[in-house]
Amino acid sequence: MAGPNGEPHVTGGGGDGDDSGDGDSFGEEEYAAINSMLDQINSCLDHLEEKNDYLHACLKELLESNRQTRLEFQQQSKQQNMETDVQGSQPPV
Repeated sequence: MAGPNGEPHVTGGGGDGDDSGDGDSFGEEEYAAINSMLDQINSCLDHLEEKNDYLHACLKELLESNRQTRLEFQQQSKQQNMETDVQGSQPPV
């Protein structure tokens, strides 16, 4: 059954009175191990979040660079088309 904070209630062991102390300390050790594992998981998640943020920033930078390159290419293409049109409209010599 869960305790008042939603934590599982650990009983002493059910034997004679000598085992009840060991059962409680085992519960505390178990909680400490779980807390340690949760801390490690939290640390890993933080690390993954940092990597994700870094990759997101890199991708945004790459997209902006590609956008600029595409605009420059389009401008050069338009300029070359205009030069070709001007040369085509001149009478042959």
